[in-house]
Amino acid sequence: MQYEGDFSPPAGRFAVVAARFNSFIVDQLTDGALDALARHGVPADAADVVRVPGSFEIPVVAQRLAKSGKYAAVICLGCVIRGDTDHYDHVAGAATSGIMTAAMNSGVPVIFGVLTCDTLEQAVQRAGAKAGNKGFEAAVTAVETANLMAKLPK
Repeated sequence: MQYEGDFSPPAGRFAVVAARFNSFIVDQLTDGALDALARHGVPADAADVVRVPGSFEIPVVAQRLAKSGKYAAVICLGCVIRGDTDHYDHVAGAATSGIMTAAMNSGVPVIFGVLTCDTLEQAVQRAGAKAGNKGFEAAVTAVETANLMAKLPK
């Protein structure tokens, strides 16, 4: 037997965990994610947006939401832009591994939609300009993965 997700309207609620830091970028990602969910049949009242201070705080909140049993998937959105210190490496690495850990600990799809960019221009490009909207893409991934999880044996 072969299992595969699809883009049909998924059952269940979705959570979007969005960082406030670099909000001028993350707000565009959040709008993109909500647009993608709506286009894939998720009613507006079945998508909750949870704001956290920054990308570093995303994993613990995502894990709590995923473990609550209320969500088919959790979409994590943030933006970390490289600066003159190694702060970027620590925040980007912690967000990346923490989001994966949240998924593994909960068994719920926890989708990585945190931009890790060298420049502000790169972030702008990935939040709705030339490179598309990575928030939209993260939500489409959430829909497909949630539909796949619903098909898999328990």
